[in-house]
Amino acid sequence: MTDRNAAEKPYQAKAPATQPFGAEAFEPIDGTVIGWLGMASFLINSRGTTFMLDPLTHGFDMPIMSEPPIAAADVPHLDAVLITHSDNDHYSRPTCEALGGATDVYHSTHWVAELLTRQDLPAEGHDIGASFQLGEVRVTLTPADHAWQNHYPGKDEHWHEPGDACGFWIETPDAVIWTPGDSRLIPDHHLTRPTPDAILFDFSDSEWHLTLDGALQVAAAYPDTPLLLHHWGCVDAPTFSPFNGDPDVLKSRVVNPGRVVVLAPGRPGS
Repeated sequence: MTDRNAAEKPYQAKAPATQPFGAEAFEPIDGTVIGWLGMASFLINSRGTTFMLDPLTHGFDMPIMSEPPIAAADVPHLDAVLITHSDNDHYSRPTCEALGGATDVYHSTHWVAELLTRQDLPAEGHDIGASFQLGEVRVTLTPADHAWQNHYPGKDEHWHEPGDACGFWIETPDAVIWTPGDSRLIPDHHLTRPTPDAILFDFSDSEWHLTLDGALQVAAAYPDTPLLLHHWGCVDAPTFSPFNGDPDVLKSRVVNPGRVVVLAPGRPGS
């Protein structure tokens, strides 16, 4: 019997099946490997220096279509967790708490560091443009425009300042990785940086993100840089633009579409 409601549900692109991994992903390696964890989350292992970006393994408040490739309790050690901003699909309080015993330090903006400190987690807050070291890896906070809460009175008691959200410019011994974070397009920033070796790419067509047209401008500014897609295919929300980007739409319009990298959660991208 056909489920009539399912038949009427709008189409939504879904991420490939998760490929679980274990402690081996955190061991010393030659080179730098980037792995998508689903959502906006990544694991980077650069010659044995390991850190996660915006980890989310459980406790999200919307229905999830994909499983994380590793549970927070199974993570053996992280040199750091990097968090771009305070939305709960990026700063997951349950995940950060569960990773606390394995993580040396949490890095973010001053605002998010304050929230982490309230969880009794070791956090360091930074200005936009400031840098810090993780072994041989140098990380610099880049600007982001994502203060959507200020436009909805009563949504958040905190007034979000420009420095409360960020991206990260990550210089490893092997490659430069840029994650712009959730942000509206900032032309004199997003389109004018030195060329990175990889962009962790949010292409959702949301007014508080780059939008699809803005994402295409970013892609065109760095026409040979691989685009590792995220922020798509994991949340069951076909009518909610931040989570329902379609890689096929991006590929049909982007400059040099062969560099669009569609990963399965858990599969390394490089």
